[in-house]
Amino acid sequence: MIVAATEFPDLHDFGRDPWWLVLAKALCIFVFLVLTVLAAILIERKIMARMQTRLGPNRVGPKGILQSLADGVKLALKEGLTPIGVDKVIYLLAPVVAVIPAITAFAVIPMGPQVSVFGHRTPLQLTDLPVGVLYVLAITSIGVYGIILAGWASGSTYPLLGGLRSTAQVISYEIAMGLSFAAVFLLSSTMSTSEIVGGQRHHWYVLLVLPSFVIYLISMVGETNRAPFDLPEAEGELVGGFHTEYSSLKFAMFMLAEYINMATVSALATTLFLGGWQAPWPISVWDGADSGWWPLIWFTAKMWCFLFMFFWLRTALPRLRYDQFMNLGWKVLIPIALGWVMVVAVIDQATRAQSELVTSLILAAAGVCVTGLLVYAIARMNRAGSPRRSSRVETPPPPQQPFDPMAGGFPVPPLPGQTLPDLALDQKGAP
Repeated sequence: MIVAATEFPDLHDFGRDPWWLVLAKALCIFVFLVLTVLAAILIERKIMARMQTRLGPNRVGPKGILQSLADGVKLALKEGLTPIGVDKVIYLLAPVVAVIPAITAFAVIPMGPQVSVFGHRTPLQLTDLPVGVLYVLAITSIGVYGIILAGWASGSTYPLLGGLRSTAQVISYEIAMGLSFAAVFLLSSTMSTSEIVGGQRHHWYVLLVLPSFVIYLISMVGETNRAPFDLPEAEGELVGGFHTEYSSLKFAMFMLAEYINMATVSALATTLFLGGWQAPWPISVWDGADSGWWPLIWFTAKMWCFLFMFFWLRTALPRLRYDQFMNLGWKVLIPIALGWVMVVAVIDQATRAQSELVTSLILAAAGVCVTGLLVYAIARMNRAGSPRRSSRVETPPPPQQPFDPMAGGFPVPPLPGQTLPDLALDQKGAP
């Protein structure tokens, strides 16, 4: 393999690879995602243990590094149970529907420039489309059907509630996520992932559209059902949520889909806002930083920064109430994201006659102001949702009246304002 100078791929560079190279790149992406999942599960448990001042996995392998592999083998060897009363076809199909879109969404993620592989020039990307970002958005939306079908086909109340929650969650936060993409499309004038990376040669888009970046960070946590937005799986309310009735490999496929989705949205954030596979400063000062296979390292490092954020949030924040969660999406993120797209469009049109530097400075200043507004709106919503102490004197409750719990022929619990009779006194004959 020969390392060449930096070459930013575009749409014309795809569709020319021989079949064996396409197959090899697809296999490499699959292996990359599986290894990322194994590492993420272990690192998440290690980080959570460190932050909670306790021991993490430390038994299987040196310092517990084989714990994820042992968990996978354990799930594979467990007995697969299928409850009575499920819709068997859909019940078995749901995990497959969840995991396949999670893997295929990574096909348009650019992981590096053009390199030489056994004499063939090829981008470090499986393929690209003129609407590559919309392809990722559509494919990840299909994966939600696996969760919905799993909840419906289980024939149980709690999984059904988890599936319904996931539906409302995706509808709410996918709108804000799409609006955060719109600002990037306006700046890059393309929806192709490889060309968006190429448009960030001089400055990353996070510096120009900071509100879109912040809104996307919040939305991607909601899209992946991760804490503090893991309401479809809330064990305190729904036992286990949509996957309550699943076990063995079927349960493992849902976990695989969740972690691959985390990697996908992290890679998409890297592509849209952090320059993709381009080296960060000061590494970018080196002439060879963005050539050959080095960009694969920068891309992976940026992606893992977002994965670390997932782990940190799970450890640090409690789960939101459902009304707080929906208010955040519909009353804060969507209005501000829509307003910010309008601001970007106006600035872009008003400064077309100006230099690129002037446009960038105006966008950066406006982005800081709108980000401050977003933080203020979230803080205000949090204060409004917290319980407040009332300054007025509370009146004492009315005297409680005893009632007969067996009056209807079977025991019933007392209503507010009613008390159970003292059974001990009745047995002694006291009035």
